Amino acid sequence: MNQERIRVIIADDQDLVRAGFSMVINSQHDMTVVGQARDGAEAVRLSRQFHPDVVLMDVRMPGMDGIEATGIITGSGDGSRVGRTSPGSGTEDPPCAGTGHSTRVIILTTFDLDEYVMSAINAGASGFLLKDTETETLLTSIRTVDQGNAIIAPSATKRLIEKMLEDGYTPHSGERSSDQGKGASGTYTDPELNDLTEREREVLVEIAHGLSNQEIADKLFISLPTVKTHVAHILAKIHARDRVQAVVFAYDNALVTP
Repeated sequence: MNQERIRVIIADDQDLVRAGFSMVINSQHDMTVVGQARDGAEAVRLSRQFHPDVVLMDVRMPGMDGIEATGIITGSGDGSRVGRTSPGSGTEDPPCAGTGHSTRVIILTTFDLDEYVMSAINAGASGFLLKDTETETLLTSIRTVDQGNAIIAPSATKRLIEKMLEDGYTPHSGERSSDQGKGASGTYTDPELNDLTEREREVLVEIAHGLSNQEIADKLFISLPTVKTHVAHILAKIHARDRVQAVVFAYDNALVTP
């Protein structure tokens, strides 16, 4: 029986890095490299052309960097810096997010928790990997992200948010009216917060505290499958791609504080 392969694009300005990752990925029976990009703009164009499942995205590249490219690929950016005219067609290619294919981005970085990674996660990345990560970790991470999950370990989630706040991250930068979403204290909250049940709020708080599903089950005295169901409902209700964005949502709405 033929198994659908995970389609991967590698974006990095270093030839040896791209070649190394490509060799490792193509050695697997369940994944294949469909494109290699030297900068962010090329990563966006290749994503529109090949509709990959996962993009390995370097942060620092010439021209369009990995953060801007991530925002465009995941639908958070407007693509204004990308030449969107198809050769010889005179028409514009649609943004990646408008193709009906969900492409997820893994950020590649040299330094753990650098400030660029925080911005990339806000742009819609599903997590990050160090470039010197072990081969098995890289491959497992690609498979995990392809399944719709984040690859930042629960133990690192809280550190990520704390670092974001230390670097000047402002909770909930989206537009809001003067009254809409204000609670009794006058603090803004997202309307989606009201859609969560009391138990779902409890689970979300524990996610933001960095607990794994099993740890949440143990703490709240519920089963692991129940926790997984709650997590799925939470992500759907708050329109979060993964646990990382759920944590950002929790901090945005003051469910937890650093």
